[in-house]
Order: sequence, then structure tokens, then C-alpha cells
Amino acid sequence: MKEVDYIIVGLGLAGMAFCEQLESNNKSYVVFDYNDGDTASRVAGGLYNPVILKRYTLPWMAKEQLDLAIPYFKNLEDKLGVKAVYNLPVLKVFSSIEDQNNWFEASDKTGVSRFVNSDLHRKEYDNINAPFHYGEVKETGRIDIALLLNKYCDYLQKRGKYINKRFLHNALILNDNSIQYNDIVAKRIVFAEGFGIKENPFFRALPLVGNKGEYITIKAPKLKINAAIKSSFFIIPLGDDLYKVGATFNWKDKDTVPSKEAREELIQKLKKLISCEFQIVEHEAGVRPTTGDRRPLLGVHPKSPQLALLNGLGTRGIMMSPFLAKMLYEHLEEEKPLMSEVDINRFPQKFN
Repeated sequence: MKEVDYIIVGLGLAGMAFCEQLESNNKSYVVFDYNDGDTASRVAGGLYNPVILKRYTLPWMAKEQLDLAIPYFKNLEDKLGVKAVYNLPVLKVFSSIEDQNNWFEASDKTGVSRFVNSDLHRKEYDNINAPFHYGEVKETGRIDIALLLNKYCDYLQKRGKYINKRFLHNALILNDNSIQYNDIVAKRIVFAEGFGIKENPFFRALPLVGNKGEYITIKAPKLKINAAIKSSFFIIPLGDDLYKVGATFNWKDKDTVPSKEAREELIQKLKKLISCEFQIVEHEAGVRPTTGDRRPLLGVHPKSPQLALLNGLGTRGIMMSPFLAKMLYEHLEEEKPLMSEVDINRFPQKFN
């Protein structure tokens, strides 16, 4: 038998952040993760942006999340010896004078003012249709998530902490104060499976609905933009004339198969915004772990406290993951209470 403090199931942004909490506190662990390349974390555009650009408001705990996330990802860069964090401006394309006015009004609000430039951004890109100009979001950037996750897998494999196999929930044995899975005994198990929660018999009743998001990557040599452009979708520069375009939102389908409908939707939106030619070089899809109340799912199972959950990060996994991983760790190890907004016990009926 191998004894560890924790088993972690899933190695997306949430799982990796919890691993880092364990490492910084000298806890032993193993990770079960079946990497098939189409998880929501790996497909995501990688932008971190502290402003909701539909309403010009801040997401829940945005300042606290961002202040923790940027040092966390830079430390990961150093630890893994890769370049994965890039400063990247985000420019919101205004749709009208009214849209401009809403931006200026938001720029005076407490909290929001830190992250938005109150001056009209008049940058002219030859191939972008922006007659009402742009608003600039501050403290934004891009994380190469796929690169970080791949390097982190390598890091764990070299240390015997990574098991690239599907986790079989029905093989988990619950003891009074521990759990056992095959030849591994642990004090606790943390499920960070994203939409895979729907196959988890302990937590699948929780209201994680998920929505499918699709991106296309284009090559556009004449586009020449050095900022992420936000209209009703994002254009994200990747370098070498490559741009990630998306994403779509589909609440009906829950598969990771790229669809013709989403591809056509993105093409039509893109043609309305840019005037240069482009070639599609990749099309990806993933299912975001989203909840009905737009809050994450954290906590321990009320009947089996050895079982813990870190899920429901939705579209903001980059900003949320280190913040939530720290909160869950302190709850498990120091008995600090979870914030009521994220505690899974806000859904007591789901555990009856």
C-alpha cells in the first residue's frame, strides 16, 4: 500500500492549483488524470480579464482573485522553466455612442476604475471595423494554459505523482477517516474533474450544468494586432500571425466534438469585424464547468467528509483557480469556513 495525504482527480486549472497548495505545505499526493486534450482548461483562450465586458462590472471577488493569480502563474513559470504569461491589452470595440457612455460611467465606479482606462482608445487597426473606437481594460494578459498543464504533467510524472488513467469512482473505498483506491490510501480525495462531475456518484446531483464552448484558430498575416480585441467575441493574438477566435456558448450540447454550426457562427462574426483574409488552422471544443448561480462549487461531502470538491470555475478559471484552491485547502487543513457563496452546502437537498 502507498499512503499519501491526498488523491486529486483531474488536472485542469483547478487541480493544478490545488497541487500547488499541497506542495507549498509539504503534503503528499497523487493525481489521477486522463488527458485526452479536450478539457475546458486546455481549450480555453487563456485570457485573464478582470471586467465583465457585457455590463462593465467586476466579477465576484475579482480584485482578490487577480492579486493572487498573477504571482501564482509567474511562480509556475519559474518553477517549470517556461514562458507562459504574457501581458496583453484588451480592447473592447464600442458598438455605439451609448456603449461609449456606459463605459465612461463605469470608469468612475469604485473598484471598476482600477481596471478600465477612462480615455477613449483611438488606436487604428487597418483591418478592424471599429467606428466608435475602443475602451482599454487594464491589468490583462494571456496565459498559455496548455503549455503549463503539459509541463506540469511532466513535472509530476518525474516525481511519481501523476497517473494517466481514468478514475473509477465505484472502486473507491470509504473508511472512517480515510479512503482507499486500488493500492493507495489517502486521508482525503479532492475531485477537480470539471464537467466530469456528471460521472461522479458522490457529487453529480449538484447543479453544474456546463456549456460547450468552441474556438477557431486562424492565420491572418495582414491583421497585425497587438491586443486582444473584444466585440461579441474575442480575437486573441498568439504570435506568428495566429489568432484564437471565440468562443461560442452552447447550453444544449455536452460533447467536445467541434461543430459545423459553431464554426460558421464564428466565421460570420469574424467577417463582420475584420476586413482581411484569414485561414482556419484549428477548431476546438470543450465543456465549461458552469453553475446556474455562476458561483463555484467547493466543500466536503456532508455525509463523507473525506470527499472534497473543487469545481464550477466556469469561464474564469485562470483568475479563480489559485484563490479557490487556497480557500479549500485552508478549509480542509485549518478548518477555516468557506464563503457561503461557494460552499456546496448551499444545496443541502442535493445530498438527501
